[in-house]
Amino acid sequence: MKSKWTDAGILLAGLAAGLAALILTKLGNPANMGFCIACFLRDLAGAIGLHQAAKVQYVRPEIIGIVLGAFALSFLQKEWKPKAGSSPATRFLLGIVVVIGALAFLGCPLRMVIRLGGGDFNAIVGLLGFIIGILIGVFFLQKGFSLNRAYPVAPAEGIVLPGLFAVLFLLFITVPAVFFLSTEGPGAKHAPILASFVVALIVGALAQKARLCTVGGIRDFILFRDTRLLSGFIVILLTVLIGNLALGSFKPGFPLQPISHSNHLWNLLGMILVGWASVILGGCPFRQLVLSAEGNGDSMVTVLGMIVGAGLAHNFKLAGNPDSLNDAKEFVLGGLSNYGKVAVIACFFILLIVSVLNLPKKNPGQAAA
Repeated sequence: MKSKWTDAGILLAGLAAGLAALILTKLGNPANMGFCIACFLRDLAGAIGLHQAAKVQYVRPEIIGIVLGAFALSFLQKEWKPKAGSSPATRFLLGIVVVIGALAFLGCPLRMVIRLGGGDFNAIVGLLGFIIGILIGVFFLQKGFSLNRAYPVAPAEGIVLPGLFAVLFLLFITVPAVFFLSTEGPGAKHAPILASFVVALIVGALAQKARLCTVGGIRDFILFRDTRLLSGFIVILLTVLIGNLALGSFKPGFPLQPISHSNHLWNLLGMILVGWASVILGGCPFRQLVLSAEGNGDSMVTVLGMIVGAGLAHNFKLAGNPDSLNDAKEFVLGGLSNYGKVAVIACFFILLIVSVLNLPKKNPGQAAA
């Protein structure tokens, strides 16, 4: 059913996401990372012990708030419709691929926009890669790519991820000692728990109603010249840009940007992976969270894949390293370890195999013709 949400709603959702990034950064979240799905899933993975990188471990209330906000509104609006069965194992694998690509770049598509609005020109390279990846994904969509349809399932199936996140949040605010929590680094930088949660609740609800999706905006423009979702993408960028300029936080340049590297090849390739995988999944990491809140079991599997992928990325040193200065104050270019480079290349082969194997099969008559 076509959404009754107006174009103004898309703009409002984009504005809310941009303001959330600015507000939460001001309240303590890392610079140019006020609202990053991949980074926050990485921190969450560390907090529950899926990786041992001590600087990136924290139960991010933003992730939980997005899901519970979207869940509440979809339920109240009678849009909560549990369904599953659309190639769950493949989606789990693609979730891993998305996060490996995002952590190679050091950010999801949402953080890419936030970084660009903060003056991080490395995000321009990331945006180019993201668009290339979307173009590749669209090529396969036009060739008939499909992960097959999902089917209605019992309500208990649709409540799994929102329920798990609600329990996780309850544990975090009552017995935080059960989690691994950073004492330094990005994981130790965070806004107050309640502020993070409430802001994310609002953004999650608005994004659910508006169907906000960073990959969907570019995909729909390429396929249909439809700018509806793209307008939300643009509003996020403009909101963060104007906010940073007003706050004096706009720091233009390539090297030594906050939690960023200027190794352009791997920024490009990482975001190609994210764009390509997100198109064939049917949404960016942010959208996958919202879909999972609506009862989509396949998106829940994708989110779990992203969490596991974040754990793998840090346990096996696949994630990018930011630019830095050594003890002599000399610039040290960041980027990927050799393990990370091999992982990114392997992910391209995985995406190609998945994309080709899920194209329509020709019957013998068509082949003979």
